[in-house]
Amino acid sequence: MSGPRPRFSPTPCQGKAPVGELKTVGGTQRWTPMLQCPADVPPEIFGLAVSQLIHHPEYNSTLILRSETLVDATTNFPPEGCPSLEGLRPVRHIRRRLLARRPGRDAGLEQYCMLYAPDEGDDDRPTVLLLTPIVDPGGALPYYHPAVHHLAFRYIPAEVPLLQIEAVPLPSTPTDLDSRLYRTCLALLDTLHRYGWGALTNYKKRVQHDCVVGRGAYQDLYLLMRERHKHLVDTWQEVTDPLKHVFEDIGIATFLMLLWKESYGSQYSETSDHDNTDDINPVPWRNWPQPPGGFLDLGCGNGLLTHILTAEGYDGHGIDVRARTSWTHYPETTRSRLHTESLDPTALTGEGGDLAAHPYLRQGVFIIANHADELTPWTPVLATLFAASGYLSIPCCAWTFDEKYERSRVSDYPTPDDDSFVDGLNLGGEGSNASSYSRYRIWLASLSLHCGWKVECENLRIPSTRNWALVGRNRITENGEEAGLARERAEEILRKVRERGLFKTRIPEGKSKDH
Repeated sequence: MSGPRPRFSPTPCQGKAPVGELKTVGGTQRWTPMLQCPADVPPEIFGLAVSQLIHHPEYNSTLILRSETLVDATTNFPPEGCPSLEGLRPVRHIRRRLLARRPGRDAGLEQYCMLYAPDEGDDDRPTVLLLTPIVDPGGALPYYHPAVHHLAFRYIPAEVPLLQIEAVPLPSTPTDLDSRLYRTCLALLDTLHRYGWGALTNYKKRVQHDCVVGRGAYQDLYLLMRERHKHLVDTWQEVTDPLKHVFEDIGIATFLMLLWKESYGSQYSETSDHDNTDDINPVPWRNWPQPPGGFLDLGCGNGLLTHILTAEGYDGHGIDVRARTSWTHYPETTRSRLHTESLDPTALTGEGGDLAAHPYLRQGVFIIANHADELTPWTPVLATLFAASGYLSIPCCAWTFDEKYERSRVSDYPTPDDDSFVDGLNLGGEGSNASSYSRYRIWLASLSLHCGWKVECENLRIPSTRNWALVGRNRITENGEEAGLARERAEEILRKVRERGLFKTRIPEGKSKDH
């Protein structure tokens, strides 16, 4: 089945005769029906829809970072989280922990998630999800959680099947149509209706996150990095938006730190030049593995990414065609790592054709190309020629080696015959890959493969519409004939571009006082 989602048509339950009212055995708790809508899906879909609610609460609240499953069982149901409901029997128990996006402001919370099926029959497919917060005596619920003892999501079979939300509110909690509880239930019902239709139509997300670096590790480290560097918003020296640029580069730095940790060894080094604690937080990454040749930030711009990495103990340099105002406001440890240079790849060979020495392009270096424009396609080529340990490319403007990218004039490099290569690029969009930007990313990926790199792709969790990243950290083979062939291909690209004579290094921009 396909087609547009049916219109979400909620109606309040206030003033209406209850439909299959939820009841606790013994009548110890009074349930309040909040609102309902047509289900538009068969009952077997309900379990799939509520599974999304359980495992991804962050989609419904910007204050929640994620949930962690602590228990997932079909026996030994906890009595405090599993009230007896008339006509229903428990079939599954999930205990989860909700993590706040800003733990300094909002507390975390554990919660029972109970699934119930009808008493009649032996079909364990659930028709009710019951959420129960776990609060210590005298404790309070965090702001992001509704003021309830229980919240129930129900599938009610009828001539027109219904989705319905009911609650056991805390004392004195308003439930009218203008109340916060009602608005929260309205948003949750809309989400449940959408999840149900998505499950029915086999909806598949076109963009997948956390393919290279795990979500939990990234989010936990990002929270620490954000606290350590958020002050940069208040000292921003550029005319650009500080919120976007500061938090974007914190996100990229976080991704790189975890990527390097995973790529260059699972064991911390035994010795380090840095202490692993400071006055506020432990900083274990000071002993995490690093690229053996340091990092090189091509087109480092305002130098912020280089500064964050340097401040956290990583060895590397940033180059750009002109210095920025920000450079002089960084500490000396950062200023000494920022350099003005117009890199010309075609001039990197000596008289005999051998690679010329470069102070920062060296064996084992990790190349960062974040919106590097005309240097973007050169990234995998340089990584191959200089035996780099890897690279991260976040393309923006579409360039080939010496001109703007035009699909009609440039062919992709050879790739596997089936569709798996393009499907694995995680391009998103409408799925046709017809846009110029999609074709450019396919071209970059095929170029990386041509230069001997295994292709990995990630949609970074950063505040940018250009968040697709191409990662090279493993060679197709480290030695032998294939490795030699990859280097020959990179050398051939360099030779042909030099022969055309069209590549021009960028002329420094801006006013003279900025240089």
